[in-house]
Amino acid sequence: MAKIIGLLQLKRMTLLQSFVFLCCLTLLIVLVVIILEFEWAENIRLRFADHSSVIDWVLPSLVAAVLLTVAVAIVLMASVFYKWKLKQPLEILMKASEKISANDLGFQIYYDSKDEMGELCNVFEKMRGQLEKNYKALWRSVEERKKLNAIFAHDLRTPLSVLKGYSEFLITYLPQNNVSEGKLLDMIQTMKVHIVRLESYTEAMNSIQKLEDIPIQSQTIEIERLTSMLNDSARQIFGQRGKTFSSSVATDAKQIAVDIHLVLHVFENLTANGARYASSHVSIHYSVSKGFFFITVTDDGAGFSDEALQKAVFPFYRGEVWDVNEHHGLGLYICKVLCEKHEGSLNVENGPNGGGNVTASFLVDK
Repeated sequence: MAKIIGLLQLKRMTLLQSFVFLCCLTLLIVLVVIILEFEWAENIRLRFADHSSVIDWVLPSLVAAVLLTVAVAIVLMASVFYKWKLKQPLEILMKASEKISANDLGFQIYYDSKDEMGELCNVFEKMRGQLEKNYKALWRSVEERKKLNAIFAHDLRTPLSVLKGYSEFLITYLPQNNVSEGKLLDMIQTMKVHIVRLESYTEAMNSIQKLEDIPIQSQTIEIERLTSMLNDSARQIFGQRGKTFSSSVATDAKQIAVDIHLVLHVFENLTANGARYASSHVSIHYSVSKGFFFITVTDDGAGFSDEALQKAVFPFYRGEVWDVNEHHGLGLYICKVLCEKHEGSLNVENGPNGGGNVTASFLVDK
């Protein structure tokens, strides 16, 4: 019966349709068997009409045969229904549950059927995929937090050491009046600078932590309007620094769905970074490809050093620039975090003709 069902290719049937089909098929087969049993009983009766002892057990045998046929048919139907519709998906789901319980999410659930069990497997696969995505995001967040804390702790050592040394010096020599007024004022001024530096670091850390709580709110916008908005922002940024820029668009799409405020935030950081390192001009290129919106900012400066290519997206990395009040080394790191929240990425490299080349991508909602 299972082979017949397989040949009929009945995978598109729902569980109810499959059960009704098996019931009808079983009923038909049972009726045929019962008819044959009645014919067998009638032949026995006619052949042994003169033997009353034989005739006496024909009817009980017929009843027993009919009951046995019905019982066997029910068991076979249940067995076929289980093997046909339930056994394989249940085994798949059981194995999947065991792997998920063991925190093993590197697998896929596939069951080729259009019935409810097939839909259940598809839903289970979506759940597994979401769990894997969340687990990777959580792991990445934990690793980023560890890295951030390590860098933050490292950068705090210098101002803390300076403040500790000055405080010990003042405790030792100030009571003895061995510190001149000029020296004291210089030390206080230096301590103030380092205190401002600590405050700046603290504010920077708070701003980074707030990035993780930003919700993604995509909205549909025309490409022309979005690029015009971004270009207006770039015009102000480059105008303040006395640099020029040009932009180009390469896409057939008329509109996309992205988080406009998040894209603008990333764009402003990229253009500010480009304006900081450019000699005189920055090129901006917009494109949409394979479900992503890309923004590429290329400056005509000296480009990234080998060290910067490895560490440019690290928090508090400044390269050759050192300006505590204006530059915390967070621009590209913030861009990286926001791009990843939008299921995109940030790529840092040197352009083919020199200069820094930074590309941000954002997943476009369908």
